[in-house]
Amino acid sequence: MSQSNMKPVEVTQEVLDRFKAIPTATVYNAVRAFGSEYCVCEGINNLTPFVPGEDRFAARARTLRFMPKRSDLLSESPGGINTPEYHAMGRCGPGDVLVADIGGRIQDVVGGDVKLLQMAMNKADGVVVDGAIRDLDVLLDEEYGLAVYAKARSFHGSPSAVPAEENVQIQCGGALVRPGDVMVGDNDGVLVVPSWMALDALEWAEEHEGAENLVKDKIKAEGAVPGKYYPPSQETIDEWRSLNK
Repeated sequence: MSQSNMKPVEVTQEVLDRFKAIPTATVYNAVRAFGSEYCVCEGINNLTPFVPGEDRFAARARTLRFMPKRSDLLSESPGGINTPEYHAMGRCGPGDVLVADIGGRIQDVVGGDVKLLQMAMNKADGVVVDGAIRDLDVLLDEEYGLAVYAKARSFHGSPSAVPAEENVQIQCGGALVRPGDVMVGDNDGVLVVPSWMALDALEWAEEHEGAENLVKDKIKAEGAVPGKYYPPSQETIDEWRSLNK
């Protein structure tokens, strides 16, 4: 694709729902095939595990960046409802996920049951945080309906970081995330699909997942060694296409 096509786009719910049908490992291969090598949010785990093979996660990123605290600058930070965190959370509705960059500091949390209540009321899809989450048991007990990916659980607040900016590009687990990018996750972890490539990566992933399932059928039918058919050849991909016209 040309550089002129690499502009952020709004990804539809239909595309998000199709991503949920594909294992994250296959989506990872698709994103790398389109040139985005550093797409994995490393060290960020699913703290609200899904039913294997049934539930997966895909949502548009609404971003929030924290910065280290400096006592001489605290008076410059807005307070109350005007903080960047509440603006970012307010952007999150159905099909959206709050993605927060806290620099990997596991003593700092993006929020707990009170702050995240706004997102639950807005029926947002979840939270991905390069840091910690608080009050996870309450979120589950009171059925907030949020998927939670984080580096850790903590009862700390945010002793060393403050919300600084929202709706800007950030890093999360070493991956660059822009507002509107697609966060795709399952029990293996979570990764970033740049919004401009979302549809192309999705179609690539659907084809290759279908081809891999065809490979498994052949292996089981013949009792064959996996290497006979795996990884799928172009011939196998073409065969899958012909079977699914």
